[in-house]
Amino acid sequence: MKPISDHLKEGLKVLFVGFNPSIRSAEVGHHYANPNNRFWKILFESGLTSRKYEAVEDFQLLEFGFGFTNIVERPTRAADEITKVEYKEGRERLKRKIEHFKPMVVCFVGKGVYQEYSGLKSSIPWGRQIKSVVPDTIDFVAPSSSGLVRMKVDEIVDIYKQLADLIAE
Repeated sequence: MKPISDHLKEGLKVLFVGFNPSIRSAEVGHHYANPNNRFWKILFESGLTSRKYEAVEDFQLLEFGFGFTNIVERPTRAADEITKVEYKEGRERLKRKIEHFKPMVVCFVGKGVYQEYSGLKSSIPWGRQIKSVVPDTIDFVAPSSSGLVRMKVDEIVDIYKQLADLIAE
């Protein structure tokens, strides 16, 4: 399966970074397309969007300053199928994208995504990180929106509300 397209432009408010596309996302060519993924619901309920968007509308969020990419481009059924080499290459590619497009906030959709990107393995708090990997951006760590995550959706929404507050400042 081929990777899905990034949705990027300069001056984004938020660049959302996932692990990699799901098989469903690769099939339809849109981010967070698995019906069990709660991403679009979380964005709406946290106040980041004014309505619940569908995955097929992902490109429309560029108008609001929201972009999408992944640390690894290859679609898989699960993140544990990603190799160390893919993470290493993806980390460098992602860093170049962030340096080039200069988003205000980089939101890592999953603590594991941030761990792979930053190289940090110690306890990473949810929300804004003290130090960003790329200067002049803010690193923000949010829970994965996958239906496999055991956190209650209300708890996840509360963390994404912090992101909404941060970009409103």
